[in-house]
Amino acid sequence: MNFIHPKKLLHSKWTKIKVINKLKHFTVIKVSFNEKQQVIECSMRAEFTGQEFALDWRELKNANEWQMGWL
Repeated sequence: MNFIHPKKLLHSKWTKIKVINKLKHFTVIKVSFNEKQQVIECSMRAEFTGQEFALDWRELKNANEWQMGWL
């Protein structure tokens, strides 16, 4: 399990364990918080293609899918 502090998500780098369509390295480019300072939206960008997508930030805690940093 990856331990992540929501306020340190922005600009963090991630490696997808199971590579799909040659997309392996990602960067968090947007994090939105509600009035209770809880994450409501997290957007990532694939470094290889520049493709952007929304992701539930809690999915990054799954060590079987994601690893912190670029490998």
